[in-house]
Amino acid sequence: MQKKNTVLTFREAKQKGEKLTMLTAYDYSTAKLIDEAGVNSILVGDSLGNVILGYEDTVPVTVDDMIHHGAAVVRGAKNALVVIDMPFMSYQVSVEKALENAGRIMKETGADAVKLEGGHRVCPQIKAITEAGIPVCAHLGMTPQSVNAFGGFKVQAKSEESAKQLIEEAQAVEKAGAFAVVLECVPAKLAELVSQKINIPTIGIGAGAGCDGQVLVYADMMGMFSDFVPKFVKQFAKVGDAMKQSVADYIDAVGDGSFPAEEHTFKIDDEVIEKLY
Repeated sequence: MQKKNTVLTFREAKQKGEKLTMLTAYDYSTAKLIDEAGVNSILVGDSLGNVILGYEDTVPVTVDDMIHHGAAVVRGAKNALVVIDMPFMSYQVSVEKALENAGRIMKETGADAVKLEGGHRVCPQIKAITEAGIPVCAHLGMTPQSVNAFGGFKVQAKSEESAKQLIEEAQAVEKAGAFAVVLECVPAKLAELVSQKINIPTIGIGAGAGCDGQVLVYADMMGMFSDFVPKFVKQFAKVGDAMKQSVADYIDAVGDGSFPAEEHTFKIDDEVIEKLY
C-alpha cells in the first residue's frame, strides 16, 4: 500500500538524496491514473490555460478555474501531494489578497499546498501564507505568468548577475517558508548549484538532472499536446497518436456496421417484440 506524500516526504527525500517526481493533472481521471502509478506529487498547474482551455499563455486563468480543476484532481489523487497554482494577479496585489485566495483554494479543493511565482517580491506573501498553515511551493527562473515581461519563453539566469540573483531568490523563498521551489528553464549547472545552496527540494523543468526532482506537463510527456513541444520535454509515450488512431478506428467501425456488435447490446424476448408490430 502506497503512503500519502506530504511536505515531510519532500524534506526527507532531499535529506536522503532521493529524487522526487511531479506531474501536472487537471481532471479526476488523469489524476487517478497518475496517482496510481506512484508519482510523488501532482501539480494542478495554471498550464491548464494552454492544455485544457486553449489560451496562448497562462495569464487569463482565474482562481475559479484553478478551484474547479483542482477539486477534481484532489478527488482522484489519494497518495500524491496535490499542489495548486495561484494564477496571475491572485497574489501580486497585496499580502492580504494572496492570503485570502490561498485560503479559498485550499478550502474549496482540499489540496495539500499552493504554488506561486516570483522571488524577493513575493516573499511577504509566502511568509504570510505559510504562517497561516498553508504549505507553499515557490517558482523561479522562467515564470510563465511573466511571459510578457520576459518577451517570450526564454532561458533565464545566464549572466553572472542574474545567476547570483537566482541563488539569492532561492535562499529568500526558503527563508520565507517555502517547502520546495520549482526551477524552470535554468541552465543545468546553475540549477545544480542552487540545489546545493538551499535545504528545500528543487523541482526542475528544463533545469537539468541536478535538481532534487522533476516536473513535466503530463500532456507533453505523453505526446498529447502538439501545439508546442519545449526542448526540455521527453515524450515517454505517443498517447496522442494512439487516441487519434482509436477515434479513426471507431469512425470506421460505426461506418461499416461492425460496431456495436452483438456483445455490446442488450437483449429482449422475441415474444415482446412480436407484440409490438
